Amino acid sequence: MAEKRKVIEKDALRFAMVLLASLVIAFNIKSFVRAGNLFPGGFTGLSLLAQRSAAKYWGLDIPYTPINLLLNIGPIFLSWKTLGKKFTLYSCVVIILSAVFTDILPVTAITYDKPLISIFGGLINGAVMSFCLYANATTGGTDFIAVYFSEKKGLDAWDYIFIGNAVILVTAGALFGWDAALYSIIFQFTSTQVVHTLYRHYYQDTMLVITDKPNQVYEVIKKVTRHDATVFKGVGCYEKEERNMVYSVVSRDEVKKVTDAIRALDQHVFINVIRTEQVEGRFYHRPKD
Repeated sequence: MAEKRKVIEKDALRFAMVLLASLVIAFNIKSFVRAGNLFPGGFTGLSLLAQRSAAKYWGLDIPYTPINLLLNIGPIFLSWKTLGKKFTLYSCVVIILSAVFTDILPVTAITYDKPLISIFGGLINGAVMSFCLYANATTGGTDFIAVYFSEKKGLDAWDYIFIGNAVILVTAGALFGWDAALYSIIFQFTSTQVVHTLYRHYYQDTMLVITDKPNQVYEVIKKVTRHDATVFKGVGCYEKEERNMVYSVVSRDEVKKVTDAIRALDQHVFINVIRTEQVEGRFYHRPKD
């Protein structure tokens, strides 16, 4: 009964987080993106590009929601098949609610200064994307693709997504003017850097732990992260005594938890954390659902 209540509370918190994220996404689009006539990249940028193109060249006033939902069908299917059903459902909540809020909220420009709009709008966009990822959801579109390559292929796809967004922005610049497109690149670059800074789950670090309690240290690593470890035997050059080194690769956002737990176990431990550029072979990823 207590376990069921814990799951319900977790799902309620998760829904509250994605609801708040949806409101912030819509606010950012109406207060920064629309005010600066920017194209923020991703499927949001594609939706706005299609919407503005229809209005300018065909005189059609198409709502944002159906365009955005149509573009997201493919990534939603990919996520449902590969990343998890609950993860996909919460992401769909973000996609649908943010699109509906975008259509119904009025444009409330905070400033019309395009450099400020590009920077602060990008900061908000990157922060809300990270917030969604911490809630085990995405803002849809290219985020699905980035998460897929990070989870299944072990690749950091955010920089490649940025290149794809640049193609969208070049198209927007050719159709609607280069000022908006160039400022949109600043918006997108800022957003990408914020995600890199705030969300570190897809990065790995190597931990080298010299300790007199290797088995207990391994159990701590396994309990906290579910990652495995390898113990090496060695000799301390100063005291000429046998030492044990525990080697493990963990996600970067888990390093502090592991370090604190090991220090609580062994106050004389020596820990070296090294940034890991690439991992080949099996590496445990926490499930999305």
